[in-house]
Amino acid sequence: MSPKSRLYTLVKAWKNKPFQEVQDACGAPWLGISSQALEEHQSWSKRQAISHEPIFNCKGTKLTGSLFRPLLGANDIQLLRLFMEGLDTISYWYRSGRFIPGILPMPSNAIASSGYIDALSDLILNSRLPVGLIALGISEIPEPEIADAYKDGLLRMRRLGVLLHFMNFSGSTEQLHWASEMQMEGLHIDMRQFREQAVSKSLFSQIKQSPYSPTQIYASNIGLVKDLENISALPINHCYGSLMMSPLSRHQMLQINDSRIAKAIFSLHPHPHLNQNGDK
Repeated sequence: MSPKSRLYTLVKAWKNKPFQEVQDACGAPWLGISSQALEEHQSWSKRQAISHEPIFNCKGTKLTGSLFRPLLGANDIQLLRLFMEGLDTISYWYRSGRFIPGILPMPSNAIASSGYIDALSDLILNSRLPVGLIALGISEIPEPEIADAYKDGLLRMRRLGVLLHFMNFSGSTEQLHWASEMQMEGLHIDMRQFREQAVSKSLFSQIKQSPYSPTQIYASNIGLVKDLENISALPINHCYGSLMMSPLSRHQMLQINDSRIAKAIFSLHPHPHLNQNGDK
């Protein structure tokens, strides 16, 4: 390695090194760092959290979206702040020239609450994001007592151009009915259930039959090479999980285009070649 390349490596490492606050013995900030600067630094640190799980097409050759994981386990106090953070990240990607759709999961009680829906509507309108970049993740079918309010909340989101995704889809009759009635754009099937034969292959043909044909199927929790082999034989449009790529920060998401692991694994399997006449 030449001296110039070593210098470049050192400068690059120093530039990318996160800022470390210097404090004196009593804990007060040193070097004249203001409280506003510290707040900005803390805000920057939060934005670098490893929170976004990349979603790829079924061959791992194209980044097709992102799942904002902190909202999966958020409590009521955190929901709006995290939803705002998710919208801010999608806006950050959009301003950087990347159209990366973001899935923001929300619990049933929030969707059935007019107060939450009012707040979510204001945040979405203020984000000024184009239609197709925001998707609402639905975790379950609502209880009968809140079903009407739940449906109203989803319809209000739909009128704002928000896409609807069913996150824990197992193929029950009730779930299929909801997917059809609400015309959901995405159904997420856990591949661990497929391994345990809790989800049958016939479910995929049911989903792809009219009126489900526009619906995109997502395979989640891809953790084994066998999962990739299974999805290659099924009508699955998108997949994500630890084998595809681990969660990243929002800045790291801008740097990726494909899942190299999935591409490498798929490249091990021979593909049919066409002759000059177009026949196999």
